[in-house]
Amino acid sequence: MTQINRSITFSDEAFDFDAMLANSLQGVGEQEIVKGKVTKITKDFVTVDFGYKSEGQVPTQEFFDEEGTLHVQIGDEAEIYIERFEDENGQVVVSKDKADKLRVWAEVGTIFESEGTISGVITARIKGGLSVDIGIKAFLPGSQVDLRPVRNLDKLINERFDFKILKYNPKRGNIVLSRRAILEVDRAEQRKKTLQLLQENAIIKGFVKNITDYGIFVDLGGVDGLLHITDMTWGRIVHPSDMYSIGDEIEVMVLKYDAVEEKVSLGLKQKQANPWDNVISKYPIGTEVSGKVVSLTNYGAFVEIEEGVEGLIHVSEMSWTKKVRQPSSVVNLGDEVTAIIKEVDTEQRRISLSMKEAMSNPWKEIADSRPVNSVVKGKIRNITDFGIFVGLEEGIDGLVHISDMSWSQRQKNPAELYHKGDEIEVKILNIDVDNQRLSLGIKQLEPDPWETLESQINVGDIIQGQVVHVADFGVFVEITPGVEGLVHVSEIDTEVSKKSLSQFYPIHSEVQAKVINLNSDERRLGLSVTGIVGDDGEVRPLDEAMDKLKGDGQATGTEEEEERLRQEAQAAAVAAAAAQAEE
Repeated sequence: MTQINRSITFSDEAFDFDAMLANSLQGVGEQEIVKGKVTKITKDFVTVDFGYKSEGQVPTQEFFDEEGTLHVQIGDEAEIYIERFEDENGQVVVSKDKADKLRVWAEVGTIFESEGTISGVITARIKGGLSVDIGIKAFLPGSQVDLRPVRNLDKLINERFDFKILKYNPKRGNIVLSRRAILEVDRAEQRKKTLQLLQENAIIKGFVKNITDYGIFVDLGGVDGLLHITDMTWGRIVHPSDMYSIGDEIEVMVLKYDAVEEKVSLGLKQKQANPWDNVISKYPIGTEVSGKVVSLTNYGAFVEIEEGVEGLIHVSEMSWTKKVRQPSSVVNLGDEVTAIIKEVDTEQRRISLSMKEAMSNPWKEIADSRPVNSVVKGKIRNITDFGIFVGLEEGIDGLVHISDMSWSQRQKNPAELYHKGDEIEVKILNIDVDNQRLSLGIKQLEPDPWETLESQINVGDIIQGQVVHVADFGVFVEITPGVEGLVHVSEIDTEVSKKSLSQFYPIHSEVQAKVINLNSDERRLGLSVTGIVGDDGEVRPLDEAMDKLKGDGQATGTEEEEERLRQEAQAAAVAAAAAQAEE
């Protein structure tokens, strides 16, 4: 390989190189290169004595290099090109630049004839390729730059390479170079060496040649191999370009080599042991680990606890108190989190993690600090048809079921009794730490009236109460808050038909009744109004109305008169009951 370092700064001119060579054989003459001695150096000219009657004067600038350094001293030998022996002023016209240029052309011609190589620097991008300085200007077509198309030719500017000379025409001033021709020769030599190394499990170095969605093509030296995305890492990878770029050096393992098809399968992760082989011993259940969130889904977050080993934190394992719907509301990609190992399945390569178990459990703290039967205060956070939810702490809500709101058997709509945001006092009835459930009660703040009922009344007692509900089968009478008794239709005078119960016993009316059955354990109280006369001599409204009509002599004893009297008495009884209810 020949390297020419001369720099030509003036414009190229067409010349007859063959004529120059012919003239040089006949002695010194015009358009020839001669040697002379530097006799004088000034700011403008360097004087050279080459044996002619007059000395030649070369512009001093032709002896400066690109960096502005003068490379000549008095007494130095210099080659110059004789353009004319005399100009219009009788002066000899000489040039060092043209002498250098002709010398380079001669050397390039020698290299071309011997099929050698030449070194040059790419100086600019031009139409169709690149301009190269090999001492004179040469052209490098874009197709001859590399073995494959180069997308960005600008990145090669100011780079030095070796080239083959494809075309050499001094008459036209045309030189065409090729870098690809050298690379093809090198590639053929490398290929021979690479084929000798291609054995399964062999470790070999190469360069990333191309990147696709499914993997990387690696130039191993005249032979290309495919590193599939699944063989790049034991861990997670979205795209091969996340790990490598074109031109990167890479060391890979040969997984398979098909000499017939000339296909090479490569592996990168196989250079290291499979991390899942030691997962069970390294991460037993209950171990606390830290890792980075590498992926988010609708159902949870995947955390890389080491390269190639990931675990899933399900949304249900992210918080003790929040109902997490989207993992992104708790964690973000790249976050470092701490979690507890819950399950390990090496066959399926799955690890279940829990963030909340790495934190203190507020439900357990509630159970420890506020045991069952504790009376606490809280704010109503939600009201439903079946009860109210009361917040004791942030994220800790308890339910007061409608059945635990009042001892009364007549349950009302919770929205009629309470409002969202009200602060109320409740008793803790049950705490289920595992299922995160808290049962609260309001009625339990007061004694159960049924527990002392048998000590207050007995079977056979005449009691007074208020009608709270009328059904087809009887009338419910509340004798004290939370205690209701049933007057079955069978315990009501036959004169009062089922259809007229609500007329004779309107809601909120007061009635007297006899206790005929009492069972506190089953919360049952049976009452009867048949033939009831109170201690003060008063009777039920219907009997009173009938007696009054009979006393007035309105009854004649006939069935028709008896029925008329009964209807009037019923009307009077209804009026009396209504008046009593209003009072």
